Amino acid sequence: MTHLNVIDAVVCVGYLVVVVALAVRSASGQRSNEDYFIGGRRMNWVVVGISLFATSFSSISFLGLPQRGAYEDLSFYVTILFIPLVITPILWWVFVPIFVKLKVSSGYEYLGLRFGQAVRRMGSLLYCLYALGWMGAMLHAVTLTLQAVLQLSPAQYYLALIGVGGAATFYTVVGGLRAVVWTDVLQTVVLGGGIVLVLFLAVGRIEGGWSGFWSVAAEHDKLRMIHLRPGLLASENFTDRNSLFTAIAFGVFMYLPGYAVSQNMIQRYVCTGSVAAGRGVVVLSALINAVFGLVFLLAGTALFVFYAQAGAGRLPAAGGALGSEDQILPYFVATEFPGVGLVGLILAGLFAAAMSTVDSGINGVTSVIVYDWMSGRERALGTSRLLTLGLGVLAIGSALLVPVFGSTVIGMINTIAGTTLGMLLAVYLLGLFVPWANGGGVMTGFGAGLLSLALAWTLTDVPRWWMGAFTTVPVFVVGMVASRWFARPPEAVLRGTLFASLSRRNP
Repeated sequence: MTHLNVIDAVVCVGYLVVVVALAVRSASGQRSNEDYFIGGRRMNWVVVGISLFATSFSSISFLGLPQRGAYEDLSFYVTILFIPLVITPILWWVFVPIFVKLKVSSGYEYLGLRFGQAVRRMGSLLYCLYALGWMGAMLHAVTLTLQAVLQLSPAQYYLALIGVGGAATFYTVVGGLRAVVWTDVLQTVVLGGGIVLVLFLAVGRIEGGWSGFWSVAAEHDKLRMIHLRPGLLASENFTDRNSLFTAIAFGVFMYLPGYAVSQNMIQRYVCTGSVAAGRGVVVLSALINAVFGLVFLLAGTALFVFYAQAGAGRLPAAGGALGSEDQILPYFVATEFPGVGLVGLILAGLFAAAMSTVDSGINGVTSVIVYDWMSGRERALGTSRLLTLGLGVLAIGSALLVPVFGSTVIGMINTIAGTTLGMLLAVYLLGLFVPWANGGGVMTGFGAGLLSLALAWTLTDVPRWWMGAFTTVPVFVVGMVASRWFARPPEAVLRGTLFASLSRRNP
């Protein structure tokens, strides 16, 4: 679509230089793995709350939300609102207090206390598989967009992928969680500032300004949020990706597990050192999600209105001017505002969204390997840095393999994300709320969940956003029933791990 001019290149390079400088600054004062992976449990909750948003906001969201606003409507905002309205209260009441009060470094330490080391390691393994697949998909997605926008050759595509992944790996190796958090703050400013600027510039090109924007958007039903067919149980309500039930499925089976039992999120809850600060983290992140989620969707809507008023009268089509609909945001910037640095800013925002996912994943996976498999508190900090480097290389390798599996791999990995973490969520719920649940029952539940997933994957055409139900529900139900066949956990274990007992403990 375009080539970077000098101004755009300076913006991109300047962004990367600042990221590296933040990482080097963050490395000072680190003496132990608690400093490296948990920030010494003394990080500022406001900074961490902003970082939590950046971690949850992927490069797919950076491109996908404007695409939804442009080519569809605002219905996905219902899914985003699930974060502040449903997920945040659950985190506030249940998960943040548990992780902070137990002073875990790996979230799967809880599973070891409640069910034994086998379940703990199964939990950390599921997270590692999820995170490696997710990081690979993110790197591939962002580099594919760069390839289309900058007209990269195949060799340049691989260099760009290695460059973005290598930069994220470098500053994560150097600065640990502090570097991840502070660079996430910068990344939030870049991607947030970029999309706000695009929104106002697009509306400025619309006849009638803001009033014209709202008028045309309403006329074409672009502001609609709720889709619900007559007949509550109509099949379309479960298969239409814009329906209210789909929003609920995304929230329950994909977003909730990601926030509740993913190590890169758990690190954010415990690194502040107190329950009150951890709760502040999730509330602030949810508010930023609600605001920026709407801004990104409205930016896409503004692009629709702009092109509706333009000579073509409609959005550019995939396969024509665009390689895919996800490229509408960089396409608009490149064609309407060339040569002023805005393309560089959007690309920097794209880097930011990808790197905030990759850095958190690398640091999170390394931390669970160190703590769950290597007795982390006794390991040298240098060992943790070497492992982080190795995990970064592995993440880049994962991204390089994505094209081998075809274009559907990203959808597949999204499904795996919901299913693997959904199984983990079910295990945590068993541990917290089912007193007789035990390790034997949990492992039986794992088997039932995997069997259910395999049957659903091969024998049905269920939409991917429901796949998490085929693991979360069987693991919980079978685990609860099967635990009756094994010995009840000792009371000493239950006193320190059931929600009823944890909720009475002081922070």
